[in-house]
Amino acid sequence: MKTSEQTGSELVHHLVPDELWELFRQIVPVKSVRRPQGGGRRRADDRQALAAIVYITSTGRAWRQIPENFGVCWPTVYRRFAEWSQAHVWTRLLRLIADRHGERDDLNWSRQAIGAVCSRAAKDDP
Repeated sequence: MKTSEQTGSELVHHLVPDELWELFRQIVPVKSVRRPQGGGRRRADDRQALAAIVYITSTGRAWRQIPENFGVCWPTVYRRFAEWSQAHVWTRLLRLIADRHGERDDLNWSRQAIGAVCSRAAKDDP
């Protein structure tokens, strides 16, 4: 994945296609930030943060290595990841994706079972 050759918008849409983004928005509604005194920075875009999380989890890089192309800084991405993890967003998203694929009858359950076993085994290793 060559992030330096893609603009931020292209990269975000590549990592979080519209179909995934629509599913994600069903689980995590857009948050509006209200500041009684006004001012401050606007909330970073959820889609940009999600794309950065996908990038980090798929490349195995450290949070601090998020390229500037994403338009969101690593502490924000990490906070959003922690917030969404605590809210069980990832489990709910996986269920929603599995349900959608199941409805279309294009989910290979044997492959999913093998993936689950491998993931579990990796967690249990010292």
